Amino acid sequence: MKLKGLYCCIFAALFSMGAVLHAAEEMQSLQLKKPRMSGGKPLMQALKERQTLQNIAGKELPPQVLSDLLWAACGVNRPESGKRTAPSAVNGQEIDVYAAMPKGLYLYNAKANTLEPVISHDIRPSAGMNPMALNAPVLLLYVADYARMKGQAPMKDFYSATDTGFISQNVYLFCASEGLATVVMGGFDRTSLAKEMNLRSEQKIILVQPVGYPK
Repeated sequence: MKLKGLYCCIFAALFSMGAVLHAAEEMQSLQLKKPRMSGGKPLMQALKERQTLQNIAGKELPPQVLSDLLWAACGVNRPESGKRTAPSAVNGQEIDVYAAMPKGLYLYNAKANTLEPVISHDIRPSAGMNPMALNAPVLLLYVADYARMKGQAPMKDFYSATDTGFISQNVYLFCASEGLATVVMGGFDRTSLAKEMNLRSEQKIILVQPVGYPK
């Protein structure tokens, strides 16, 4: 009877794992709209209106706005070289931008202008932060891949934090231009969130940044 019970537990675990993998397989790569690279408010006005707003509505961002947001964050602005809207140390481009949304977690592929599926469920509650901000339709997660960086750990820590700062400020200015609300957050359980995101040991979550319409 004990052996039979053990087999039942193993079967249940395998069935559950298979269901998760099947759900992930059903997620499709999302082709983003071509980002608009003109228009918006003048830079000085966007700087004047840049602010932190934590009370964010759950209203979904239109596809065009989502595409423009991700491109502003760290999209390719020079196709001939693959360089981005945000600088990085020795052009390492070590910061990956993940987008957590109600339908799942995606990785932004700047070169292809796509969102690549990672997890098929909503991980936003796992960030364990201010619920007002986590109501946002898009939670950007900035993850440094230390495997793509040179040097010792202290310098990797420094440059990954600096490069994340460039990206998050791009997002702040885009939000000011588009009338969106955003806030940068560092107070969350990195260990549990990294586990849920299935990150490698060389990948470190630096910051998260909810984005949406203000309430």
